[in-house]
Amino acid sequence: MIDGPKLSGVISVKTNPRLTEAYRAARIELIDDTSRYIIMSDCHRGDGSRSDEFLKNKNTYVAALNYYWKNGFTYVEAGDGDELWEHKPKHIIRANRAVWTHLLPFHRAGRFIRMWGNHDFVFQDPSYVREHFWTTKNAITGEQEPFFEGLEPVEAVVFRHRETGQDILLVHGHQGDFPNDQAWRASRFMLRRFWRYAHTFGMHSPSSPTANSEKRHKVERNYVKWISENRVALICGHTHREKFPRDDAMPYFNSGSCVYPSHITGIEISDGTIALVRWRVDPNEDALLQVTRRVVAGPEPLSTFDLRRR
Repeated sequence: MIDGPKLSGVISVKTNPRLTEAYRAARIELIDDTSRYIIMSDCHRGDGSRSDEFLKNKNTYVAALNYYWKNGFTYVEAGDGDELWEHKPKHIIRANRAVWTHLLPFHRAGRFIRMWGNHDFVFQDPSYVREHFWTTKNAITGEQEPFFEGLEPVEAVVFRHRETGQDILLVHGHQGDFPNDQAWRASRFMLRRFWRYAHTFGMHSPSSPTANSEKRHKVERNYVKWISENRVALICGHTHREKFPRDDAMPYFNSGSCVYPSHITGIEISDGTIALVRWRVDPNEDALLQVTRRVVAGPEPLSTFDLRRR
C-alpha cells in the first residue's frame, strides 16, 4: 500500500475507482536519475501457430532484450505478456524457448517486473503462477526444472522519484474496461471458442480496443480524466496504440505493443528522462537486414510531466 495524495472525484463508474485502487495498492519502485527501465506490454506470446501474433516479431523482441540486458535496464512487462486467453501455458512455454533464454537472466538478476493484464489475468492467482511458471518440464529429459521460480506478478507499479517525490503510475490499462476487466472470463470464452480461429484470417474481437477505434478513444479519454483529476502521470498498454504526450497535453503514455505488423514499441525511463522507442528490422547500407532501435518521441525530463509542480 502507498500513502499517495487524496484521490478525488468520480470520473467513470468503472475506470476511476479501478485506477485509484491500483494506485493505492501498487508496488513502489524508487527511482533516481541513474535508474533504467524498459516498459513493454502486449507481447501476446503464443504457441507458434498461425494464430500467434507475436511470432512475426519474435527475433526483433529478442534483439531488444539483449540490448536492454547489456545496458543495465530493468525489464517491466506491463500485462498481456502471454496469450493465456487462447493457449495453455505449456504450449506457450514450448514455443518460446529462445525468448526465455534472454528473459530469464532479467528475472534471476532481480531486474524483471511482471504485471498482469486482461489476457493474463490468471497471473493474479499466486497458486496458478507457482504451478505453471515457477517450474517447467525440460524438453529433453522430461523432468521438472526451475523456470521463473519465485515470480510474483503485480497489477500496478508506481515509479516514485527519491528526490522529488514525483509519482508515475503504470498499469496494463484494462482497468474499468468492462469486457476486459469485470467480464474477462466471458470474453476469454468467446476468444477461445471463436476469435482465436478468426485471427488466422486477420479478424479481431469487436470487444477489443485494438480493433474498435471508438472504444479505444473512450478508454483513453477515461485515462486522461483520471490523470487530470489526480495529478499523476500514467503509463498504460492495452490499446496497442503507442502514445507520448505533446506540448501541454496530460501526461498519458502508452507503450504500444509487440504485435504490430513490422515492429515493436516500448517506453524507456532512463537517466532521469522518458522516451518512446521503436524496434524493427531494417536494411543497412550493405542491404543486410538488421534490428534497429529508433527513438520515436523524447527523451524528455521526467520532471516535465510532474503535474504537482506545474
